[in-house]
Amino acid sequence: MLAQVTYDTGTSSGGLSGGVLAGVIAFSVVVGVLTLIGMWKVLVKGGEPGAFSLLNLVYCLSPFAFMPIMRMIGRPTWWALLLYVPFVNLVILAIMSIGLAKSFGKSTAFGVGLWLLGPIFYIILGFGSATYQGPVVRAA
Repeated sequence: MLAQVTYDTGTSSGGLSGGVLAGVIAFSVVVGVLTLIGMWKVLVKGGEPGAFSLLNLVYCLSPFAFMPIMRMIGRPTWWALLLYVPFVNLVILAIMSIGLAKSFGKSTAFGVGLWLLGPIFYIILGFGSATYQGPVVRAA
């Protein structure tokens, strides 16, 4: 007697998970593009080459994208390498974000927003009326 094998194709969970995955990928692409555009504008406003923002496209090179921002706020550029260190990177990003906000004449609260909601606040900073006022940290 031959056994007959049947497959149950009545479940729709495969299509649902594919749709969720596509949605997550689309959201990630939109957030990445917004970050890239906003960061490009901020760098250009600060007199740095905007092309550094393209380094965010390659995840392992993204800390190097922050080297011109370190120059803009008056911090040593090697601080960008600290973004590779877990937990230290959170502190460095917070310091950098607040310093960047102050370099554009914005408040500490704006810097915290830049740290926590980067894509939105980079767009606001890049396309807004804020002008670069120079490094916040002066060399001793």
